[in-house]
Amino acid sequence: MKKTTFSRRLFFMGSIGTLAGCATQRRKSLTQLGYKSPNEKLNVAGIGVGGKGASDLKRCESENIVALCDVDWRRGAETFQCYPKANKYKNLLEMLDKENIDACTISTADHMHAFAAMRCMERGIHVYVQKPLTHSIWESRQLTFAARKYNVATQMGNQGHSSSKLREFCEVLWAGIIGDVREVHCWTDRPIWPQGITKPLPEEDVPDHIDWDLWLGPAPWRPFNSNYTPFKWRGWWDFGTGALGDMGCHIMDAPYWALRLGDPISVECLTQDGKNDQTYPNKSIIRYKFPKRGSMPAVTLYWYDGGYKPQFPKVVQNDPLVNFHSGNLFIGEKGCIISKEYADDFQVFPKDYEKPDAVIPRSMGHYKDWIQACKGGIPACSNFDYSGPYTEIVLLGNLALRTEGELLWDGPNMRVTNNWEANRHIKPKPRKGWEL
Repeated sequence: MKKTTFSRRLFFMGSIGTLAGCATQRRKSLTQLGYKSPNEKLNVAGIGVGGKGASDLKRCESENIVALCDVDWRRGAETFQCYPKANKYKNLLEMLDKENIDACTISTADHMHAFAAMRCMERGIHVYVQKPLTHSIWESRQLTFAARKYNVATQMGNQGHSSSKLREFCEVLWAGIIGDVREVHCWTDRPIWPQGITKPLPEEDVPDHIDWDLWLGPAPWRPFNSNYTPFKWRGWWDFGTGALGDMGCHIMDAPYWALRLGDPISVECLTQDGKNDQTYPNKSIIRYKFPKRGSMPAVTLYWYDGGYKPQFPKVVQNDPLVNFHSGNLFIGEKGCIISKEYADDFQVFPKDYEKPDAVIPRSMGHYKDWIQACKGGIPACSNFDYSGPYTEIVLLGNLALRTEGELLWDGPNMRVTNNWEANRHIKPKPRKGWEL
């Protein structure tokens, strides 16, 4: 069996540089917050507290839930009742200015993630931000830089990254059991909300319980329609990030971590159905090309959504995971690995292999790790030094949906080198007063 010699700490965080930066973060965190003991409770707030925001806060109930913010008070009503002592707000800036907050969960629509997170971090508030980290590539880069600048503990809500199975998956691949991997396929059944809509929805009266201007935030102004919120916003270019943003930050995590992907050299939409300038398409296939990375060869990754799936090799065709709604297929020189979306269930072919030694520290849990990081513990595993660059790569696929042909990508300079029209979609143009 091929032995791995990678540092446990190196692969827990992704790079030694990340660890060094986070060591400084931990010392600053304790000083800023004045803790005498890591057992003291944090003052936690929530921005966007209905739906997923409610479950995010529930995972933080070991701490003091002190403030809640939601622009839709009907949507947030159940959460408000769960924490009657917490002060309620519609305007996140008002809450941040008035309350004594140590840490904040952010579970809004995608287009609000970056603004909310930045306003927290510049006040020294630790943040847990739902996936995808941001609405645009440029915003992800800015949050990565800001987390370092303000010395705050961060975590993106791709909870599968904390799973023991994903760590086992990486260890199997690093042990060389299926040999060098040159091809990966990722698929999902998303979207499960409307897409392929070519025109804005007709104007409706704004309900009393919603502050529509605050809900729009940095997005271009458009009249209210009840089919934008609270869920179907995911399919609209102005608000969501489509199937890739919703599930790519889960499904592509195993390839990104296990194959140490970094920036691709190109991305291209190979096919899509329902392309338009209002919403994401009904379905698509996107191809990423990654260069050689250390001892790992160049690899091509394919993304499928809306019902598209890869052509599975014969060796895996009878495995039940082929029929799962979302998953990964790694094709190596000596075999294959097929998995579910979080790599929480995977099958190796050939099946008679020796399980490698564990080399990655196991997690206490996605939320617990973040809470401990806020109190000066080791950095959470999907902190912005990991999830920021990762989100950039995921959202690069959406850039390919908006353009034609193969886009050559200069990652360090965050630009397409062969299609200048594509570059205008990298950085958003927010409404006045909503600049990052």
